[in-house]
Amino acid sequence: MAGVSDASSTRKIIHIDMDAFYASVEQRDQPELRGRPVAVGSAEARGVVAAASYEARAFGVRSALPSATALRRCPHIVFVRPRFDVYRAISRQIRAIFAHYTELIEPLALDEAYLDVTEDRCGLGSARAIAAEIRARIRAETALTASAGVSYNKFIAKLASDQNKPDGLCVIPPAKGPSFVAALPVSRFHGVGPVTARRMAALGIETGEDLRGQSREFLRAHFGSHADYLYGAARGIDERPVRADRPTKSIGAERTYGHNLTDAGEIMAALDHVAEAAWERVVRSGERGRTVTLKFRRADFRTFTRARSLVDPVADKAQFAAIGQALMTRELPVAGGVRLLGLTLSNILDASERAQPVLPLG
Repeated sequence: MAGVSDASSTRKIIHIDMDAFYASVEQRDQPELRGRPVAVGSAEARGVVAAASYEARAFGVRSALPSATALRRCPHIVFVRPRFDVYRAISRQIRAIFAHYTELIEPLALDEAYLDVTEDRCGLGSARAIAAEIRARIRAETALTASAGVSYNKFIAKLASDQNKPDGLCVIPPAKGPSFVAALPVSRFHGVGPVTARRMAALGIETGEDLRGQSREFLRAHFGSHADYLYGAARGIDERPVRADRPTKSIGAERTYGHNLTDAGEIMAALDHVAEAAWERVVRSGERGRTVTLKFRRADFRTFTRARSLVDPVADKAQFAAIGQALMTRELPVAGGVRLLGLTLSNILDASERAQPVLPLG
């Protein structure tokens, strides 16, 4: 099929995403919370929402939202302290289900993973049937629901898993991949954050079809090293294989800006947004780490990193953000301004060191 390579079209990839995982676990274990808006996290003044139930999401409450904002949007929301030991145990239970169907499992966080089921180990006949059986087993064995996306590559499988949430299944075969991508807003694309989406909108790019209309040279001029990924994604192409049990080396986020940030206050405000996005991924991963790394790119495209390591794991988002701010402060003023900012957590603890879960206290 035009636009889809032979290699990717032969793959059968499933993306499994648990529905409001942390909040759903709490509603399962505390029946009085069922049907009510629930936030997993701390209701304290500097707290942050780690996860929100679908009832809370109806009020605009999302993960990484400050708890004070969540309470303003939904005054009757119920805050529940996270129990990461429980979430990890359930995640292991779910991954044991996956292992019955394939050895090629790439966990992204406690609540989601890619599975390559190109080899039909159980003889079920199709990737759709495998995904349906996995979802049924998750429900039967954990009393939780999962959504699944099935397609010929990771990019589209992940998009598809979000298409019919919650408790949904969406299959996108190779023949429909490019048209499925073309109809979506670019803000749905994995790797296109709010800042990049706004830059695209300013260039007249709002849908996958708009993106597909741009040349590779145009994308490189405006989005640098991200261009090749965007060019392929807009055409339904993604050659990345499912990498089984890939060890986590670092977790973080970065943002590229449409104009150079020169004012110190503007830089620090932007860095705080990056810290929020990065810490949301840390919370979702369930990992803990001791090293915070700041990345920044100057107007002349020279890129620098600065890091600080602690004896103990980083405790919460406030400490994570504060370390990033301190590292950035030492670099100010930045000649010509900053065009990219990033923060990552690394020096990840191994399993034997994870006695105490990270708490998203903000």
